[in-house]
Amino acid sequence: MLTFERTSPEKAGIPTDSILRFTKRLTERQIPMHSLLLARQDKLCFEGYYAPCRADTLHRMFSVSKSFTAVAVFFLAAEKQLSLDDPIVTYFPEKLPEKVHPWISSMTIRDMLMMRSCHAATTYKLDMASDWVESYFITPPTHPAGTIFHYDTSAPHTLCALVEKLTGMDMLDYLKEKLSPLGLSERSYMLKDPFGVSMGGTGLVALPMDLLKFGFFLLRRGNIGGKQLLPASFLDMAVSDLSATCVTAPIPGEAQGYGMQFWRGQKNNYLCYGMGGQFIIVFPEYDLICVTTADTQSVAGGNQQIYDALYEEILPCIQDAPLPETPETKQLLSQTLSSLRLDALPDAGLPANARETACMVNGQTFYVQTTPSEFESFSLQFDLEENASGSPAGGSLSFVCKHQPCRIDFGVGEVRTGSFPLYQLNYAASGAWLSDGTFSVKAHIIDAYVGCVQFQLAFREDSLTVFMRKKEESLFGEFEGHMYCTCDRP
Repeated sequence: MLTFERTSPEKAGIPTDSILRFTKRLTERQIPMHSLLLARQDKLCFEGYYAPCRADTLHRMFSVSKSFTAVAVFFLAAEKQLSLDDPIVTYFPEKLPEKVHPWISSMTIRDMLMMRSCHAATTYKLDMASDWVESYFITPPTHPAGTIFHYDTSAPHTLCALVEKLTGMDMLDYLKEKLSPLGLSERSYMLKDPFGVSMGGTGLVALPMDLLKFGFFLLRRGNIGGKQLLPASFLDMAVSDLSATCVTAPIPGEAQGYGMQFWRGQKNNYLCYGMGGQFIIVFPEYDLICVTTADTQSVAGGNQQIYDALYEEILPCIQDAPLPETPETKQLLSQTLSSLRLDALPDAGLPANARETACMVNGQTFYVQTTPSEFESFSLQFDLEENASGSPAGGSLSFVCKHQPCRIDFGVGEVRTGSFPLYQLNYAASGAWLSDGTFSVKAHIIDAYVGCVQFQLAFREDSLTVFMRKKEESLFGEFEGHMYCTCDRP
């Protein structure tokens, strides 16, 4: 099993203060980071986790899954079980309609890997209750395959189904077997679609260290410990610039080109990209791998903020030779590691009249009058003790939803953890009085699903108006919109 020798940033030619600038910059710009790992010259030189995240916290990696799926396809191609130029329809005769569109008939595995399929969008999202793989063959195409780049998650999902069909194994289990020298976590897994197929485009749930090991496999072009696990030619091809992405890219970091389920970067690098800031960023010229996990879904341009902080704060400071270490740099490193945590909502203390409002509503039940609604009531309960700013140290937001009593514990000026009601997913939540006298609770979801749910509570005498919003791909649909509540039962 691959284990990284640990060393200091300075011994790897990276100034500790450049890492501090990276973390400080993203904190100041309110980017919710979950982990940062840096490896250079085969050594792990920084491993930081933002509490409550830890090294053993499984994390949804979203579209990093696509790169894992591509490598599984490459292994099958290397074993001559398939050719990248095979039409995909030859492997799924049972999924085909009576009359197959010629653009679908001619689409190859290579087209799909390059995101140059005949579909301009993910086909299974049109009807997620129907067979996801079948949707790839029955959805009318928008253009001939092999022509235009469009980001289409149903392509790697169908390729993952192909791997599982040919191997008779779950795709990730097959890949763990092929990459056994890496020692990917036994706890890592892939979510499945409703029909039992691993979600090869977005379903990977793994440890940040799994991503670092995969990045090492890529950087070393498939050679681990002197053993060539996969012909380097496949990986060289996969990370090269094969498709132009500048027309569809929303940010510069996605405008540099695309290979085969791998993105090109702005600094002659390549990366595995996952929604929300899940990245494996590989710099061959620097012999450097950077792994991040995060949740940028609610931050406009958040992914680009991570790229820019890395490119501007760390990359220019890297030296070929080791840098001098001092007691001060060691202390700085220790302080940096111990200070990493998921930020709470800013606690500015109690605004005018908030203390009176807090006393008035503390423990009061407000009943939902808005109809129809899956919610019945809300109640806000504060701790008795106060923090340094004079605010309650925390509390809980209780509500009844779908006839189930629910509760979210929150800290003020810090986060508190728990299991999010209705979904049983780990969360870290904080609360704060806002400048207009409303109270907000924000729960970060850090689990097999990643996102956040936020509540804003506006109290007026004997009434409460609740606004809820969620930033998550597929769940928490209940937590959207406004409700009006009073002290009277409806």
